[in-house]
Amino acid sequence: MTEPEIVILGPFPNGLTVLLEPMQDVRSAAWTILTPAGAVAEPRGKNGAAIALCDWLLRGAGDRDNRALSGEFDRWGVQRHESVTSTHLAFHGAALGDHLAEILPLYADVLRRPHLAEEEFEAVMIGVEQTLLGMEDDPRQKVMVDLARQSYADPWGRSPEGSLKDLPRIDERTVRRLAKEGVRPAGTIFGIAGQLDVPRLSAQIEELFGDWASTTTPQPLPAPGAFQVTKTTIEQPTSQTHIGVAYPSVPYKHADFYAAWAVVDVLSGGMSSRLFTEIREKRGLCYSVSASLHTTPEEGRVFCYAGSAPERAQETLDVLISELRRLPQGIAEEELQRCKARAKSALIMAQESTGSRAGSLARDWFHLGRVTTLEEIRQRIEALTVQDLLKYIERFPAQDLTVLTVGPNALVSAGSE
Repeated sequence: MTEPEIVILGPFPNGLTVLLEPMQDVRSAAWTILTPAGAVAEPRGKNGAAIALCDWLLRGAGDRDNRALSGEFDRWGVQRHESVTSTHLAFHGAALGDHLAEILPLYADVLRRPHLAEEEFEAVMIGVEQTLLGMEDDPRQKVMVDLARQSYADPWGRSPEGSLKDLPRIDERTVRRLAKEGVRPAGTIFGIAGQLDVPRLSAQIEELFGDWASTTTPQPLPAPGAFQVTKTTIEQPTSQTHIGVAYPSVPYKHADFYAAWAVVDVLSGGMSSRLFTEIREKRGLCYSVSASLHTTPEEGRVFCYAGSAPERAQETLDVLISELRRLPQGIAEEELQRCKARAKSALIMAQESTGSRAGSLARDWFHLGRVTTLEEIRQRIEALTVQDLLKYIERFPAQDLTVLTVGPNALVSAGSE
């Protein structure tokens, strides 16, 4: 499959950017729409306004009420989901490419003409509360949410799903203001990939969004703060102990990002990875262990998780930290080659996925101000050497760890000092 040509529309005078990637031999089209009303844009002490807005926007728009709007999406076979990130509300969807001309006006209504009906607001907030209560009953999810909150300075540590303690302070006025300030063309990015009639689509986007005007002056993103080094235990009578460990890494735009990705893959890239092999396979200490790389525009974090029986939790934490400390001692060429093989498989699958490409278009433009092709990514990964990974580890060692545990007993994390 040849590398497709990417068409960039804009930025328009109003600040909107649209990225189109026609793909041969597919009948579907997918889209990711990012608009800058994420968690960092919420007023302080009102974490949850963004996720409430995300739901409220889709409860009626244009000349359709809640049920009619949902029915119209269903009529055109749209497979959609919405989410909130630190920086954006994200609207994801896919359908037959032939239906894009009927679907885009629906999103124009959602973004430009939402009802934000008063009678829908209570149901929105009940939904947010129920989601958060469900997270309270899921210690694994809770530990990772709280770990992010502790390791990033506010507002970057805010949970996109919100905070139970902040919900009583969120009212209609708060969410309407976030809509006015954040759902705007300046900084909004469309990524659309698949079966596209580019000339027709370009003209329609110009017609639907070209005169979309911002009602407020966009504010710059908050500056990052210092990495938060904490050791916290949340004692709960759980049947398992949940362990979270975080330490600083690099953001997506950093020159060492691919080396950082490869190091995390060595730790947690499958059943031959170090954490799985040392903690679960050899010692049988836990039922689940993983590491992942997270990025904001200016910062990165490595987040590690392990779930263990309480009587084995201390040893699990000790071995996890030991494996992080062992990274500077060396990485085998075989480990790096396994990383590259997994990356190659992922790239091939991404090349065939309209949803993956649409998301990558929008993400790349936000973080980099340009689009990286799959071939560029392949070349960057293929060029990695063991020495590159060790240089990254030297510059960004697993030190000053933030450790958070949820379980019946407190754990000692002296090895993280």
